This record gives sequence, C-alpha cells and structure tokens, in this order.
Amino acid sequence: MALEMPKIEIRQGEPSDLDGLERLYNDLHDHLSAGENHPGWIKGYYPVRETAEKGLAENNLYIAYIDGQIAGSVILNHHPEDAYLGAKWGVDVDDSQILVIHTFVVHPGFSGKGVGRSLLDFSVQLARKTGIKAIRLDVYRKNTPAIGLYEKCGFRYVDTVDLGLAGHGLDFFRLYEKVL
Repeated sequence: MALEMPKIEIRQGEPSDLDGLERLYNDLHDHLSAGENHPGWIKGYYPVRETAEKGLAENNLYIAYIDGQIAGSVILNHHPEDAYLGAKWGVDVDDSQILVIHTFVVHPGFSGKGVGRSLLDFSVQLARKTGIKAIRLDVYRKNTPAIGLYEKCGFRYVDTVDLGLAGHGLDFFRLYEKVL
C-alpha cells in the first residue's frame, strides 16, 4: 500500500512566522552539523533570522506548512548573483523576467514528504502566473540531494561559477534554469 503524502499548503510569509523560520533554520543547521552538510550552510551565517526578515520585508518569502507546522520555505525574487552574468542561459531576458530561487529549505523532520517538490511547483506556478520567462538558481556543487531534485523537476544545468564564498569552504556552485 502506497503511503499517502501529507497536504502541503504554501503561502506568503508573515511577521508572525519569524520565530518559526528561525527555528527551522536552526533545526536544519543542527541536522546538517550532525551529518553531511550538502549545502555547506553555516550556522550563524546563512540562513539566519535576518534572511527571513529581509524576505518578509521584500514580500518574497513563501512558507510551506504541513498540519500547521513550518515544513519549508523559499525566497523568490528577481536578483541573481553577479556570477550569473557570464552564463549562457536558455533565454536572454532582463532580470525582471526571471525568478531566482534563494534560501530553499526543507525542515529535516519533513524530508521525503514532497515539501521540496511542492515549493518548486509553487515557484513555477507563480512564475507562469506573473509572466516570468525562466526560473534560475544556484546550488553548491556538492549538494547532490538538491541537484537531484532540481533535475527531476526539469531544471537544466547551465554552468559552474564561483560566488566568492571560498573563504567559507564553498568553492563552486552549479547554475540551473527552467525555461517557462
């Protein structure tokens, strides 16, 4: 018998979500420090409460809930990293016509429950609804779980770049794009 996936609700973040998002980030950091840290994130550096505060202030933070609990979140905006400039993207459009995925997180307690896929599907639906031409993202080259998810969801590898984080042990990032 197949396991039933939980109902995942996604909505825009609100100030009342800040404490829950900070707990999500801390729980994720603790989980990553106890095993393999695929994304290479650093507790106290990224992501942190201020990451969520900025997403809320810019109205581009979205939260996935399962049974009223924060299961994941994503920040979606039109601000690519400078290293994106030299890549050969599938569509040549200005930043206002792309959606960039940032701070894509799933609480470790909800891993394998479809939260990541739901956040990506939501991102695609939002992009299509607003006339966006492509969704882009960067992912640390050793983050194989995220890379696998992005590729399963139709994102295409574009290039490998340096985001200037080698001082934090993060040398190269892979760029992905989904043309809509």
